[in-house]
Amino acid sequence: MQQKDPFTGRPTLLQGPRLPGAEGWAAVLDGHRQRLRTLDRLGQKAAECGIRADKDRDLVLVQEDEVSLLEATGGEWAALGEAIREFRTHLPVVPLETFGFHSDVDDPFEANTAQLRRIGGGVEALAFIDADQSVYKFFLFREGGDVGATFAFARGEGELLQATAVPGSYRMLFEKLRLTHQFGIPTEIVGITPEGVVVAKQTFGRLLPEKTDMSGLDPERLIPIPSRFLRADRDHPRLAFLDGEPWLVADTHDRNVVVTEDGAWRVIDLVAAPLAPAWLGRLPLFRDWVERARLDPRAEVLAPANDDEL
Repeated sequence: MQQKDPFTGRPTLLQGPRLPGAEGWAAVLDGHRQRLRTLDRLGQKAAECGIRADKDRDLVLVQEDEVSLLEATGGEWAALGEAIREFRTHLPVVPLETFGFHSDVDDPFEANTAQLRRIGGGVEALAFIDADQSVYKFFLFREGGDVGATFAFARGEGELLQATAVPGSYRMLFEKLRLTHQFGIPTEIVGITPEGVVVAKQTFGRLLPEKTDMSGLDPERLIPIPSRFLRADRDHPRLAFLDGEPWLVADTHDRNVVVTEDGAWRVIDLVAAPLAPAWLGRLPLFRDWVERARLDPRAEVLAPANDDEL
């Protein structure tokens, strides 16, 4: 029987250190996909109504009542209202007070609540744990509408790609949490507060000892990228394939990896960005290695020479 989250009362597949079964894991992943799909549809319908924004903060926070009067006119506005309602089923608005915090103070996360105790955090998010040992992460937004982090790319010397971590968007945060769930720790998105704080829930795991060697971290799915192809300002840049598309995944150092109840190492946080065809198309050796690594994660830096060409 599906459980209910102790704070929101909504269905949840994660509780404490217990890992979900295969069906639960797939159901959470499908939820991530549906959220991204409905966000894209919401953006499309908003654009058809002439609503555009440089940042997607207003889009993820839009409420049905903001367009209710215009929705009555039918047509594109009615479609926008429907898109908002559909998106809200996958990203409900949940007040901070639901978790015991107070939204009317300068720093609502300064102190623990009766049900949540802080266990860590950084620039992007703060992590708390409840009595059942479920981990709740609160992703903080920045002035201007940025949230989380992603990578910006630039051409380096020769066939080198430079990757620099930059503030991200809400859509990229949702992608990052999907990546974390698929390649690391089970991760649900609980909702978003009226202020724009995204709340995620993760399975609890034990921290690794400091300075643990991470070179062997799931090399079949998180493939180390040869340094001749890429320089990143985050640790351990790796290649991952998400729905068949190549992504750069990094920041998988020992503080972002835990040991779960089955003894496996699982990533709890990362920085990621898609390796777009526009960039790989300019770097044929890198592109060739990516395609060979798709078939064989242990692919060499350079393709083996054809004997007929020797």
